[in-house]
Amino acid sequence: MSQAPVFAPPPENLGAVSSVITAPTASTLPLSKLAPEAALRRLELTIVRRLEGFLHGDHQGLLPGPGSETNDAREYVPGQDDVRKIDWAVTARTTTPHVRDTIADRELEIWALLDVTPSMNWGTEGVTKRDLGIAAVATIGFLSQRMGDRFGGLIMRPEQLKRLPARSGRTALYGLLRKMLTEPMVPDHATGPYSLAAGIQRMGRSEQRRGMRLVVSDFLTPGDFELDPEVAPEWERPMRQLSIRNQVLAVEVVDSHEIDFPDVGDLLIRDPETDFSRYVNTSDAAARERMNAATAAQRERIRVALRRAGAAHIQLRTDSDWVSDIARFVLAYRRTAATLHKPQTGVSR
Repeated sequence: MSQAPVFAPPPENLGAVSSVITAPTASTLPLSKLAPEAALRRLELTIVRRLEGFLHGDHQGLLPGPGSETNDAREYVPGQDDVRKIDWAVTARTTTPHVRDTIADRELEIWALLDVTPSMNWGTEGVTKRDLGIAAVATIGFLSQRMGDRFGGLIMRPEQLKRLPARSGRTALYGLLRKMLTEPMVPDHATGPYSLAAGIQRMGRSEQRRGMRLVVSDFLTPGDFELDPEVAPEWERPMRQLSIRNQVLAVEVVDSHEIDFPDVGDLLIRDPETDFSRYVNTSDAAARERMNAATAAQRERIRVALRRAGAAHIQLRTDSDWVSDIARFVLAYRRTAATLHKPQTGVSR
């Protein structure tokens, strides 16, 4: 009588690889690795949109008011304007007293929506997509730490949306990151009323002040197998509505083996959010090519949808250095902001 084979138990401390063979139970990144302050010391996330607020901060406000950012010049109105605001250069050119208005400098309020649905609990390169998203939140948080700025978070689970109040200071940011890291894992096939579209809508309704909005997700919708970029995902409309009043940054987190399938023989592909499962022979070059083409089309559809929604887009991979990727994005974004803020040339009437 033949004896059934006996397999040795998997080794301990597998890191993110354990998310492939077992259900994840904890984060794969410690809090100490989420603060790359030395690498980010010379960077600064430039805010393009005007802001609302009450504190005197370091960003351009929405309305004129007391501040140091100069605005247009206008004629002096006796009894209403302060003579200390007279622009003597314009007055000399026009021979009519003019005053220079200022734009109020306001504080920045950033809200980050973190998707922790089951599809984010997967990773094969030492870190899960969920923890990579938290690393992105940490990096953006440290880049945006200036006077009076506040950072808040929303953790989107299928059954609820947890709100972490916006507070200023690095200590508060560390506390927010710790809560995100210690958030219990969402089990596979968990259901609830919240999808990415519902989470974005909730953030737009609950946080009314203008500022920056950070959406961290893999942007995969359960049951959505559409690959045509002309067909809008369900989250595109809420994202477009969010970007009308705010500066929106979409961080798309992906795993390397979601984009480039490895040659590992027969592989069970299973969707953690639906009942879909299928065996695929990854040793078949034609099958791998079709799978990679479908994945590329899926990511292209996400990129086109985010561009139509007016959101800035950065893709982070689990097999790359997220600090370097965000640094390159920020430097390119600073050049864009400098171009938008460049004063007009020529004579104005």
